[in-house]
Amino acid sequence: MTKQRRNTPPDRTLLDPIETASRDEIAALQLSRLRTTLAHAYANVPHYRASFDAAGVHPDDCKVLSDLARFPFLTKDDLRRHYPFGLFAVPRQRVVRVHASSGTTGLPTVVGYTANDIDVWARVMARSIRAAGGRPGDLVHVAYGYGLFTGGLGAHYGAEKLGCTVVPMSGGQTEKQVQLINDFGPAVIMVTPSYMLAIADAFEAQGIDPSTTSLLVGIFGAEPWTESMRTEIEARFDMDAVDIYGLSEVMGPGVANECVETKDGLHIWEDHFYPEIVDPATGEAVADGEHGEIVWTSLTKEAFPVVRYRSRDLTRLLPGTARSMRRMEKITGRSDDMLIIRGVNVFPTQIEEIVLKDDRLSPHYLLEVRREKALDELDVLVECRPDFAAGGDRDGAAAELRHHIKSLVGVTARVRLVDPDSIERSMGKAKRVIDLRPKT
Repeated sequence: MTKQRRNTPPDRTLLDPIETASRDEIAALQLSRLRTTLAHAYANVPHYRASFDAAGVHPDDCKVLSDLARFPFLTKDDLRRHYPFGLFAVPRQRVVRVHASSGTTGLPTVVGYTANDIDVWARVMARSIRAAGGRPGDLVHVAYGYGLFTGGLGAHYGAEKLGCTVVPMSGGQTEKQVQLINDFGPAVIMVTPSYMLAIADAFEAQGIDPSTTSLLVGIFGAEPWTESMRTEIEARFDMDAVDIYGLSEVMGPGVANECVETKDGLHIWEDHFYPEIVDPATGEAVADGEHGEIVWTSLTKEAFPVVRYRSRDLTRLLPGTARSMRRMEKITGRSDDMLIIRGVNVFPTQIEEIVLKDDRLSPHYLLEVRREKALDELDVLVECRPDFAAGGDRDGAAAELRHHIKSLVGVTARVRLVDPDSIERSMGKAKRVIDLRPKT
């Protein structure tokens, strides 16, 4: 039986009015909220007062939206320098929840929320789930991690706000994920895309066709993923795979979301978050439609306002389609995750796109970078699909992949095709790169 997919436009009378407002109405609301945010940050956070003063700007100088470019950036180093609560704009006693991002180096980045912040977060998450195809009454299986990571609780509160029934499974226990999806019959799953593929493998290992499950919509985020991975997930589960974007420093998941009827980029909820695109090297603004690093300013946050936060995420801004708000293209990578191999810029998603075009190879891969005789070397490890692993020409497939990486990415790699299930699975964000180069 063919599933009744959710990839049709919702009843527009059910949308928040701002989702279909004119651009002039959106801009007017943004400017009003931006001026309030700048004043709030300047008055209540010593870091902002000092950095604004050093740059020679004052909140009153923001007369039009473009004036925001005169204000200084906020960076992850600033967050760590004021660890743990130095960037809070309200007394700590008004903060009802704290989340933190562990990162890979240094101190964690700590963020706080007032009760109103939690409510706003739940509302933008509910809007995101609805845009993705979720509906009130749906059963939603949340396999994002709970705890200090914002994914699990962000998804949980948003689904409840929409009027859904939540299964707070969290990550891990993959066999139990399979059991509960089978037994409970959720319509929606929220999880990282790489772990969704691990769940698909677990279904198949138990002799169950993933396409026969009840799942209609998957809302995937927390890591960059490609159109090829979307195609893979949709084919294996017979479902709609929709992208969600967020980062803990700005709010958590729910900053932007794809609409299931178009799947053409993530609509930014611009009534709460103001985006800019800058050149990652110079910090200078680039025009809408040009690629660069997305910079975020919160418009309604109380406990932890952010002004021009350098996300390091690479994308571009596009006009609205299914909603009035502008879209951001799927994240292509991060400026600080970019590998430079003998002068060539390499992003893991570029390799992934090539791997997923070969039906002999699985989407489970790992990049190892090492230095030999003062030169950087890239090893690409990819799992074979089980039917090919049994007796396929691995040397030939590896040579083809090596050729495509060289011709499309511009870097020479050593390719190793390995047995199924030999690359460690991640229960959350996939670890795609192991850097074995000596630390200098």
